[in-house]
Amino acid sequence: MARAEADDRRFDTPKGIRRSPSFRISGDRDRDRFGRFTEWVARAMGTPWFLLGLSLFVVLWIVWNTFAPGDWQFDRADYGFIALTLVLSLQASYAAPLILLAQNRQDDRDRVQIEQDRQRAERNLADTEYLAREVVALRLVVRDLATKEFMRQELRQVLEELDRRDEEESERAAP
Repeated sequence: MARAEADDRRFDTPKGIRRSPSFRISGDRDRDRFGRFTEWVARAMGTPWFLLGLSLFVVLWIVWNTFAPGDWQFDRADYGFIALTLVLSLQASYAAPLILLAQNRQDDRDRVQIEQDRQRAERNLADTEYLAREVVALRLVVRDLATKEFMRQELRQVLEELDRRDEEESERAAP
């Protein structure tokens, strides 16, 4: 019962679905390990060292089966090196799917990266729009604020008005 409640509180597991954590983790690890292996094979097959090694292997195979004593030959040139053809066909038949699996894995990573980049760009756009609105609002507020010159002019007018009132009061009080 406690395990079911714990599964319901997990955000990576839909409600009502109970999975064994050890099964899920080991399955993901095995899949990831195989994926890394396919990428390693694809990377290794794309190197000059692999091509050089494969070429050396083929040359040694042909030389051995052409010039070695008849009892030591295991793939005769008379039959067109059938075993060599089968070995190379087998290698190619495994290489192609492994390379495709590695490409699919890279495509998945690229798809995730593109989605993250798109989300980041949307957040940046939203942030930029927000900041632009804030700057416009600040400009409007600052435009409506009184400047120093405006305040000085207003104070001068008030001072002149007070001086004029004082003069009028002193003229009324003097006669």
